[in-house]
Amino acid sequence: QLQASGGGLVQAGGSLKLSCVASERTFSRRGMAWFRQVPGKDREFVAALRWSGGSPLYASSVKGRFTMSKDNAKNTVYLQMNSLKPEDTAVYYCATGNPIISAMHLSDGYTYWGQGTQVTVSS
Repeated sequence: QLQASGGGLVQAGGSLKLSCVASERTFSRRGMAWFRQVPGKDREFVAALRWSGGSPLYASSVKGRFTMSKDNAKNTVYLQMNSLKPEDTAVYYCATGNPIISAMHLSDGYTYWGQGTQVTVSS
C-alpha cells in the first residue's frame, strides 16, 4: 500500500531523494509523513504534508536541509535530503493517515506505513 525507495549509502554532505508511492486505497488519506528510526530508539518525526496543500511541516533537526514534496497525479511523495549528516542515518518510513493539523508530527495519527528504506551517512 505504501512503497518507499531511494535509500542508500552516502558520504556526509551528500544528498539522497526518497520516494513513497501510495496505492489508491491509501491515497484517500489526508496526510503523508516521513519518520525515521534507529535501533534502540523511538521512531522520530521527519516531515509531513497534506495532499490538499499547504506548507510541509519539518522536524527542527532537518529543517533547511530536507524538503518534502508531492505529486498528486502519481500518488507519490518525495523527501529530498541535502547536507546529510551521520546522525541522519536511520531507516526511513513513509506513512499516511488522517491526523489533525496540530498532530501531524505524531505517529499515532498515521494508519498505513511503508516497509522502510535504509539511509546510511558515512563520516
